[in-house]
This record gives sequence, structure tokens and C-alpha cells, in this order.
Amino acid sequence: MPEYLNTYYFAYYFLMIAFSVLITLLSIPSILHVARTRHLYDDVGHFRKQHDHGIPRLGGVAIFVSFIITLLLFSIIDKNIPVSYLLTASIVLFIMGVKDDLSGVNSSTKFLIQFIVATILVILGDIRFTSMYGIFGLTNISYLTSAVLSVLFIILIINAFNLIDGIDGLAATTCIIVNGAFSILFISMKHYEMAAVSLTIVGAVVGFLRFNLTPAKIFMGDAGSLLIGLISAIMAVKFIEFNKFTSSVNVPAVISAPALTFAILIGPIFDTLRVFTLRVAQGKSPFAADRNHIHHRILRLGYTHLQTTFLLAGINIMLIIIVFAFAHLGNFTLMVLILSASLLFNWAITFFLRSKERASLSVRNLFV
Repeated sequence: MPEYLNTYYFAYYFLMIAFSVLITLLSIPSILHVARTRHLYDDVGHFRKQHDHGIPRLGGVAIFVSFIITLLLFSIIDKNIPVSYLLTASIVLFIMGVKDDLSGVNSSTKFLIQFIVATILVILGDIRFTSMYGIFGLTNISYLTSAVLSVLFIILIINAFNLIDGIDGLAATTCIIVNGAFSILFISMKHYEMAAVSLTIVGAVVGFLRFNLTPAKIFMGDAGSLLIGLISAIMAVKFIEFNKFTSSVNVPAVISAPALTFAILIGPIFDTLRVFTLRVAQGKSPFAADRNHIHHRILRLGYTHLQTTFLLAGINIMLIIIVFAFAHLGNFTLMVLILSASLLFNWAITFFLRSKERASLSVRNLFV
């Protein structure tokens, strides 16, 4: 690429991030003022809450406004990213999220709206997986299989980010890591319009994080967590699609893209699958709220919100680097390694929790 284009894109991305950060920073003080005036606080009496005083849950409003305005002003219009469908899905999900933050929405309605949003993106926006990318030895799949798989994946990631938004800074930090990684990868692949979308949400969340780190002054709420989950899901699908093997592309820009995507999203995905599995095994609804998430369990070990966030972020970054370095091992092998590492980490937390409760370190704490 010519040097002047490199300079252009650097300035373009810098302005985009700076603008989105600035909008969020300017918006949140006004949102805090309105929340205090109207007494729009989090439900401190709920058993899942980690704070003893009311904190507004409307940070997602600032993130949404920043993301939409910046995207409309700076977005590179390209056929690879159907901006109209992306904006439609974001707006629909945002409206439901605000409704949930202010007065609540039952789980069946939330799932229905998420299904509608995912269907818009997959059917109308054609944002979908078109192959199994060699996982389990499979490649080509039918359109129906492609659509169903893509819709389920988008719903999974949307809910996964919603579920990890349980302590100060975790969902926001995870979003920055996830979309920061995708933006770097998209830039290296010369998909600048996709990098623009990723960097826009990164900037919006960086501005929000200023008010969300301990002691948190505001939460992003469902309006924020559902939005960052949606954008992360779209980036994941597009990244994997850009790197599939085809008759005209013998070696894609990034090999083992599905495994790398799995590593990038492992925090939200693993925690969601883990709690859903445990709830179903106990005869409960997978959507029943509890305090059995990984971040809750680490807090019980005595770590602070900030320490827990940095620990989980560090593990996330480490797995991304490892998978990127060993991409030649293939998707299946790498996914097994990522899942095994996640299970071992969870097992270690269980061991230390048992040891703390029993006030003794013992081998038996590994098993019972």
C-alpha cells in the first residue's frame, strides 16, 4: 500500500476513535444527571447485585449514541458490510435493551427480539457462515443449515455479552479486547470498512469505561451489553467468512480463523455454555439468574472487581496470542486446546474455592 494511504487510514481511524470516545465522555454526565433527577437506579436489593447503593444502568444509551453517530459520519460504505441492516438491528435491540433497563422485559420476549434481529442480519443482510471451514472434516453446507447456524451463533454471542456484564468493567474490557483484535486483523487483511465498525464500538466503550471501572458510577445495562454482543457477533461471522478456503483462494489471509475467533470470544462463550449447562443439569431454566458465573466465583476467592476483570482479560489475550502463534495446528485441534484450557482454569477456581471454604489445601478438593 502507498505510504500516503497508510497515513490516511491512520488519521481516519484516529479521528474515528477520538470522536466516539468524546461523544461517550460528553454524554454520560448528562445521563447521570437525568438518572439522579428521575431516580433511575439499579435494583440494589436484587440478590445478584454487587453494590450497596443505587447506580444508573443507562450507560448503554451513551454507547449506542456514540456508535451510531460515529458510524454514520465516518463509515466506509462497502458491500461487505450492509450498514442499513446493521443499523436496523442495532436500533431494534437498543430499544428493547432500554425498555429492559427501565422496567424489565421477560426472557421469552427478549429471545424473540434477538431472533428477529439475527434473522434480519442473516436473511436480509446475508451476514452468515457459508461453510463449516473444515471443522469435524466438513466444508459445504446448505443455505438452510447456514442460516440456522448463523442465527443461533448471533443469539449466543448477544446473550453471552449480556451475561458477563456482572461486575465493574468486565463486559466493556472484553468488548475492547474482542473488537480491538478484530480491527487489527481486518486492517491486516485490508478490509478497512470492517475495521472501522470494530474501532467505532471500541471507542464508544473506552469512553464508557472511564465511568465504569471501580468504583462504578454507571452500568451499561442491557442496552449496552446487547449492542456490543451484536457487533461482536457480526465481526466474528465476517472475519471467519473472509478467511475460508475456496477454489480461488488456496490459502486465506488468516488460517484457522474459526479457532482464532473462538479464542477471541472464549470468555463470554465459555461462561455462557458453562452456566447454561449447569442450570439445565440442575433442572432449572437456562435463563434463570444466579451468581455462579466465573466472575462471581473469582470474587468469592477474595479478588476485587478490577483484579477479576484484569485476570480474565489477561487470560483472554494470552489464548488469542497462543492460537495465533500455533494456527498451523488446525481448527479442531486448537478449539480442543482452548476448551481444555478453559476447563482447567474453571477447575482451578473450584479447587481454590473448596480449599478456602474448608480452610485447608488438599488433593481431594480437586474432586469433591
